[in-house]
Amino acid sequence: MSLDPEPKVHPMKKIGINKVVINIGVGKSGEPLERAKRGLEELTGQLPTTKRAKNSVRDFGIHKGEPIAAVVTLRHDASISFLRRVIAAKGNNLKLSSFDDFGNLSLGIHEHIDLPDTKYNPDIGIFGMDVSIALTRPGYSIAKRRNPKIIGHHHRVTRTEAIQFFREQFGVNVV
Repeated sequence: MSLDPEPKVHPMKKIGINKVVINIGVGKSGEPLERAKRGLEELTGQLPTTKRAKNSVRDFGIHKGEPIAAVVTLRHDASISFLRRVIAAKGNNLKLSSFDDFGNLSLGIHEHIDLPDTKYNPDIGIFGMDVSIALTRPGYSIAKRRNPKIIGHHHRVTRTEAIQFFREQFGVNVV
């Protein structure tokens, strides 16, 4: 009789990456937003969408409905490869405060040229970005149906499970 060194995990309890969202908030429309969109397309290979201001902010000269940010959502293999580059740019160290209670991770990149295999392009310039990673388990999509069902608390991804996932899958140190 041989003992399995590692206990088997039920297939419905396996954690995976649902999506990676990259956001560049420029704060104004026009040429800076277009450069950010070109930069995001160059980094991810996908066409970004624009996000509009929810409210007017007179001090910053932002009007309600004005496009002020560029966003790309990555899923499947593209999300994993981009996430590896982001983690390498952070030096394989993530802050504990970056994880929320529901297994999501949010972090910022000061300069996009910090990502490996990214070269400076004078037409685009340098910009920072916010990266948000959503973790999920199989079957979690029932909460998004027309008649949604409640997800049990045992099936939700917790902070400790998310940290363990990133340590095992990406070799990350959480400090």
